[in-house]
Amino acid sequence: MLLLFFLVWLIFNGAFTVEIAVFGVVIALLVFAFICKFMDHSIKKELLLYRRGLYFLGYIFTLIVEIIRANIAVTRLILSRREMVEPVMVTFHTDLKSRTARVILANSITLTPGTITVSLNGDRLIVHCLDKSMADGMEDSVFVQMLRKLERLGE
Repeated sequence: MLLLFFLVWLIFNGAFTVEIAVFGVVIALLVFAFICKFMDHSIKKELLLYRRGLYFLGYIFTLIVEIIRANIAVTRLILSRREMVEPVMVTFHTDLKSRTARVILANSITLTPGTITVSLNGDRLIVHCLDKSMADGMEDSVFVQMLRKLERLGE
C-alpha cells in the first residue's frame, strides 16, 4: 500500500523532482500510518503482500514457460506419425486449502495447451487431456507445488 500511495502521488503530480518525491514519501507515510492505526493494517501485512506479489510473478513466469512447453508437446503430437491419440479424463483431489488457489490451478491447467479443466468441485478437479502422456503427474505438478508454497506464505 505504501508503494501504491507513493506511485499515485507521482502520477497525480505529472512530474518528477526531488522535492515532489520527498513530499510524496512523507504524504504516503502519513496515509499509511493512518491506515495502520484505524483500518487494521500493519507493516507485517505489507511485507507479506510484497513477498506474495513477487512469488506470484514467479508463478506467472513458470506458467508462461509451461505454456510454451505444452505448445511444443502438442505440436509434436500433431505432427508425429502416430495414428492414435489417446485422450483421457483425469480426476484428482488437491490439498490446496483456499478456493482462490484451486481456481488459479484450474485456470492454469486450462491455459496450458492440451489440457482443459472440465470441473472444479471443492477439492476435486476433472481434467481432459489430449493424450494420456499429458496426464502424468498432474496432481503434483509444478503449479500445485508453487500454489502450496504461496498458501504457506500467508500462514
